[in-house]
Amino acid sequence: MATRKLDKKEWRSFFDRFSTTLEGKQAEIEVVSLRLGDQVQAHWLPLLGIAYDPHDDIVEVALEGLDHLIPKPRELYVEEGSGGLVALEIVDSDDVKQIIKLRDPLTLPAPSQAR
Repeated sequence: MATRKLDKKEWRSFFDRFSTTLEGKQAEIEVVSLRLGDQVQAHWLPLLGIAYDPHDDIVEVALEGLDHLIPKPRELYVEEGSGGLVALEIVDSDDVKQIIKLRDPLTLPAPSQAR
């Protein structure tokens, strides 16, 4: 598996591409913090969408029955296996890690050449 860090300027377009291919995929959200330990926020719920709003500096992960917000994200890591996207790790300004795992790998569409 390969993990790569995305520059913040890439986040919005990455999430826009990612969101168009995820309908019906199941996701788990794990929150990891030194203060709170590891906690599962969502356990294999259908993922409805994920977006980054640069104006409010917030990532929103919409799952069936849960809207998970990550304010002031600092870093975004993408983990890909042979079958595609496996997980995302978002680190916020308090160094809390939000790990979004996909039950089935997701093949990502290629970035658009038009800008």
